[in-house]
Amino acid sequence: MDWTIFHGLNSSLAHRESAQDAAQLYNAWAIFVLVAVGGAIWFLARPGGSDRSKLAALSAGFAGALALLANVILGQLWFHDRPFVDHPGKTLLLVRHGSDNSFPSDHASLAFAIAFAVLVFHRRLGALLVLVAAGIAIDRIFVGVHYPIDVLASVFVGLGSALLVTTLGRQSVASVARQLSRLSDPVVAAVSGRSPHRR
Repeated sequence: MDWTIFHGLNSSLAHRESAQDAAQLYNAWAIFVLVAVGGAIWFLARPGGSDRSKLAALSAGFAGALALLANVILGQLWFHDRPFVDHPGKTLLLVRHGSDNSFPSDHASLAFAIAFAVLVFHRRLGALLVLVAAGIAIDRIFVGVHYPIDVLASVFVGLGSALLVTTLGRQSVASVARQLSRLSDPVVAAVSGRSPHRR
């Protein structure tokens, strides 16, 4: 079933150069855009105002790091060859990639961890980022480097990491946010022309 789904998606781009170009472009840039948006949310917070955006940005960062750590552990528990290793003659490989462990997908785990963490604090933006993350996960299949099971596992890795950070780790994240705010608030206030004030 895993190979059947992979082959159906991956082979659908055969002889479709414009679709291949789009898949390669999305694969190259989407993860960086998502990470940048996750970090930039910090600066949506008005100095002295609500910490929601700061908590979203920090939670996204911590959740992303936790997801990548979880991937290292999971990768030690199960080695899964990449599709182009298992089926070199039947896989459309659109990007250069090493033949290391395919399970889970670092790209997808990081993307979903950031997106779900932001979703806790900003529903609309978070939902948009979840869609971007889903696109990243599916695109990893299109470009030929992951099986569906790899990216499906990443959904749960990302969700679990985000939930841990935004629940059990929320107080710690809030404490870090307060410390970092002492550095960022004066800068944001100077740029925006607004004076920070206490709530």
